[in-house]
Amino acid sequence: MSSRRPSPFDADAAQDRIAAVVRRIPLGCVATYGDVAAAAGLPGRARMVGRYLGAVDGVDALPWHRVIAAGGRIALQDGSASRTTQLRRLMAEGVTLTGSGRVDLARHRWQRGVLAPVLD
Repeated sequence: MSSRRPSPFDADAAQDRIAAVVRRIPLGCVATYGDVAAAAGLPGRARMVGRYLGAVDGVDALPWHRVIAAGGRIALQDGSASRTTQLRRLMAEGVTLTGSGRVDLARHRWQRGVLAPVLD
């Protein structure tokens, strides 16, 4: 039996790093939840990014609309006001959709080389 305990996880610091990455996504570009998690030093925690963006107060201060699901999918519920807002903001920035209604990641994905980890 191991007496090793898991290392403590600082949720506040993780959320600060997520917000820092989201703020760096340039106009006209998108990043997936997984991209943001990896750049925030939280690989494999895409769902944490989604939960944070869905719950944070003052989300309008963040360009949350630039964060999308894998494959260019808009994760918000069809017909919801939030989905409409996200699509409207993305299109206003020149982000294009494919014929299947997904964001064209080949054109608009924030390049991984630019997504250097935000680890202070």
